[in-house]
Amino acid sequence: MKALRWVVMMALMLTVMGSRAACTWPAWEHFKQAYISDGGRVVDPSDARKITTSEGQSYALFFALAANDRKAFDSLLQWTQNNLAQGSLRDHLPAWLWGKKDEESWTVLDTNSASDADLWIAWSLLEAGRLWKNDAYTRLGNALLDRIAKEEVVKVPGLGLMLLPGKIGFADNSAWRFNPGYLPPQLASYFTRFGAPWTTLRETNLRLLLETAPKGFSPDWVRYQKGQGWQLKSEKTLIGSYDAIRVYLWAGMLHDSDTQKARLLAKFKPMATVTKINNQAPEKVDVATGKIHGSGPVGFAAALLPFLQDRDAQALQRQNVADHFPDDDAYYSYVLTLFGQGWDEHRFRFTPRGELQPDWGHECASPQ
Repeated sequence: MKALRWVVMMALMLTVMGSRAACTWPAWEHFKQAYISDGGRVVDPSDARKITTSEGQSYALFFALAANDRKAFDSLLQWTQNNLAQGSLRDHLPAWLWGKKDEESWTVLDTNSASDADLWIAWSLLEAGRLWKNDAYTRLGNALLDRIAKEEVVKVPGLGLMLLPGKIGFADNSAWRFNPGYLPPQLASYFTRFGAPWTTLRETNLRLLLETAPKGFSPDWVRYQKGQGWQLKSEKTLIGSYDAIRVYLWAGMLHDSDTQKARLLAKFKPMATVTKINNQAPEKVDVATGKIHGSGPVGFAAALLPFLQDRDAQALQRQNVADHFPDDDAYYSYVLTLFGQGWDEHRFRFTPRGELQPDWGHECASPQ
């Protein structure tokens, strides 16, 4: 009997191990092969300079954590520190752009920072410290978050504390430019545990999202003028497109009990409506009028999977992603797909407080 029991137990263990091996994250594994160099650099091949952005590094750190891929995480982190942060994310915000300067040199092409990438890196380090029980990650994440607060947060008359898109070039004495997609609400909730300025930023970020979408569509960029408020009508039409698509993605991935989620889904319902009517997401939207232009790439369809509440509309976009999965020369569409499809496949979730809830024992769950 003992021998028989041992055989049965071994058979069950092999079945489980085989199931989990078969249920790795194929899209992430392929992303690593197609877009990440051996040294941990995320390459955007659409640019002739074979650029790397701090955004790309930050997103890849998130995916590596969600996939429980410690080796990739460490490689990405090391490259980011050494090449974008002068060797230390504790002492320097990462430069946002790196690539081929000329035939003989590869270097930082723009030393300015990008606060969305900085926040994702800090959050990923803090969560990697918690989930992998590594104090070094936690300390580095805390130090980077403190630097973000000092260099990328500003007090705006009439608004309060706000996150600038970068440390240089987005503010003067009477006007400030913002990107609504730069501070995901779940990250804003997560950072409130660290006190000021993050407790305030969670609420002012919600104002940014709600007040700059008069027709239910978020802009890529928006300007706030002292004494005049949001400049939603100007000589140049405000467009929501490749930046703004992330606003809907972040909102859709919020935990259902997050107090901001219902308000955001209601505010942006027109985006869900036009997507359902046209069977695809628009590429561009005039924020002031709600007029849509063109059809977005497949990454847009993936980004809307967490956002769409109509199951038939969601199923259609799910099939769209499956039928037109991004090629190896579509970096941005691919990362949007890793976010949207990864969430849709239950590979990760966010808790009400913004922590990562990974499914490291993923058993080929089907989308619901």
